[in-house]
Amino acid sequence: MPECLSQEQINAYRETGYLVLEGRVPTEAIDAIRAEISRFEEEACGLEASNDRLDLEDSHRPEAPRLRRIKLPHRISPPVNELMTSDAILAPVRDLIGPDLRLHTTKLNMKSAGHGAAIEWHQDFAFYPHTNDDVLAVGLMIDDMAEENGPLMVFPGSHRGPIYDHHENGVFVGAMALSESGLDMSDAVTLTGPAGSISIHHARIIHGSALNTSARDRRVLFYEIMAADAFPIMGGMTRFDGIEDYNSRMLCGAPTLTPRVVPVPIRIPQPQPDAAGSIYEIQSGLTARAFN
Repeated sequence: MPECLSQEQINAYRETGYLVLEGRVPTEAIDAIRAEISRFEEEACGLEASNDRLDLEDSHRPEAPRLRRIKLPHRISPPVNELMTSDAILAPVRDLIGPDLRLHTTKLNMKSAGHGAAIEWHQDFAFYPHTNDDVLAVGLMIDDMAEENGPLMVFPGSHRGPIYDHHENGVFVGAMALSESGLDMSDAVTLTGPAGSISIHHARIIHGSALNTSARDRRVLFYEIMAADAFPIMGGMTRFDGIEDYNSRMLCGAPTLTPRVVPVPIRIPQPQPDAAGSIYEIQSGLTARAFN
């Protein structure tokens, strides 16, 4: 029996590739993460360039810090790490892809009011193909998400289609050209909701987000999670430092040494750009941008 999702919600996820669950995370947890964000913003004061913890906006100045991403926040923030293994996050994931779950990565994407960076259209599975596609991302809305502050946008049902080419001039740029895919941006839907809501999107769904041109912040904490029997394909961007490291990422259930292999579409994200880093740096190689 499902832990928290209805059969209708499970069917909707399988059909569309996404869900939004409003009010999933309690206010005190959101407040704790907001306090952590303030701590990292203070840490960014005086920084001249991005480092292994903080990714800075192009408009960042040491005296006027602007963050666009906190990298691997579960490693440097106790509240983020604690929430990661809570039922608030894991129960709906177990309902969708099973009881044995492994962490892929975490990131806290920041879109500050008035200048938050866009993320071009892409599929997560283009970055990290696996032996099966029981791979998804849980996005925790730290702020109220509305049309005007650059929420996540998805193409419903695109997770059941191909993995599109994310290359330009023979180099992986981590983004796709809608004009060459037959997709129309007017068919995308925005994932909105009040702070404390979560979105869940399939790793193969086409998604992106526009600039934040509003007077409100748009901050989303992503937990990327996979079934324990989904193993990375060689050439993908999954960090894999041996089976001990891989098994240390188990969030619940039991690990396995037997990958489940199913016929899912795959492209290898190679060759990598010379300046490969976060998605922002990788997508800088894209010339025909959807979001200006």
